Amino acid sequence: MPHPGKRRPDAALVLQDGTVFRGFGAGAAGRRVGELVFNTAMTGYQEILTDPSYAGQIITFTFPHIGIVGANEEDVEAGEPVARGMVTRAPLPAPSNWRARSTLEDWLERYGVTAVTGVDTRRLTRLLRDRGAQNAAVEYRPGGEPDIAALAREAAAWPGLVGMDLAREVSCRQRYEWRQTRWSWPEGYREVDNDGPHAVVLDYGVKRNILRSLVATGFRVTVVPATTSAEEVLALAPDGVVLSNGPGDPAATGEYAVPEIRRLLEHGVPLFGICLGHQMLGIALGARTTKMPFGHHGANHPVKDLTTGKVEITSQNHGFAIADEGLPPAIEVTHRSLFDGTIQGIRLRGRPVFSVQYHPEASPGPMDAHYLFRRFLDTVRRTAT
Repeated sequence: MPHPGKRRPDAALVLQDGTVFRGFGAGAAGRRVGELVFNTAMTGYQEILTDPSYAGQIITFTFPHIGIVGANEEDVEAGEPVARGMVTRAPLPAPSNWRARSTLEDWLERYGVTAVTGVDTRRLTRLLRDRGAQNAAVEYRPGGEPDIAALAREAAAWPGLVGMDLAREVSCRQRYEWRQTRWSWPEGYREVDNDGPHAVVLDYGVKRNILRSLVATGFRVTVVPATTSAEEVLALAPDGVVLSNGPGDPAATGEYAVPEIRRLLEHGVPLFGICLGHQMLGIALGARTTKMPFGHHGANHPVKDLTTGKVEITSQNHGFAIADEGLPPAIEVTHRSLFDGTIQGIRLRGRPVFSVQYHPEASPGPMDAHYLFRRFLDTVRRTAT
């Protein structure tokens, strides 16, 4: 990519209120619209861009030097990026890492992701923090001028994530088995055949590292589509069921998912919810969810486990949360955010059912939250005896 100083701005980001940020395009040319959020992580941009929970969103990275380790086909959480766009401060650099197989810019272009670089991301992040997440549109027109008026119209007209079910878009289309375990040096990823407890994962947009973590813990894993009925899940004879992460409004996805979660609760099978799965479990138990002002997006969020008193550093990506108001007495809050006090974990009193809002498969701590997979395994084993 030519140095920005040698070319005219050919990209722009426009917010729903008409605020304009001009910059330099990278990745795929074109126009994209979605909800603009900021992510504070300093590493893991490939994992972030391919996290299905980011469907429908444009990501502003607060860390300026995105792209410095290039791109490869191992550090991904889905088959391809799901984010609708990307915004950064600095130009995307040439990679400086032995694992790089391409530049980040080439990788973005290959998968159709539009990026705007050269943006004052400090100003933009303060704006999002003060006003809340914004609908926005980005455009990259190589050699041309982005259409600011059209971008403003599209950003203002986009309906937003409230009431939007995106899980169907990112879920698998048919059932499959998963055998890959976590990456380790020098082998990389390995395939294993576990004969441990059977975990069925309802895929609302599952990250691959959740599946790898389950396998690494000793589970035999089957993944099923988001719309799978409780009867179909139970027909697979699960020892435990995982309600995965995913994008969109939990109340909208819950229109078809929550009744099936309630049937699984009635059956008594152990349940472990993560992110969107945590939110929909809360709804199934009688709680409600609310849209957060700008959500939690980053890899440096402290969470306290109220059951042990320990604090863990977590990776988070969510714009909705379970509300404290009207929380049913059967729900015990097990985890709280030390940033804003929001609910980060719950369990159903007297039952083998629990969930967390954050991502225990990620490694910001680096291993602070991996115990939750062992907790799920212990729960499954106790229930079986």
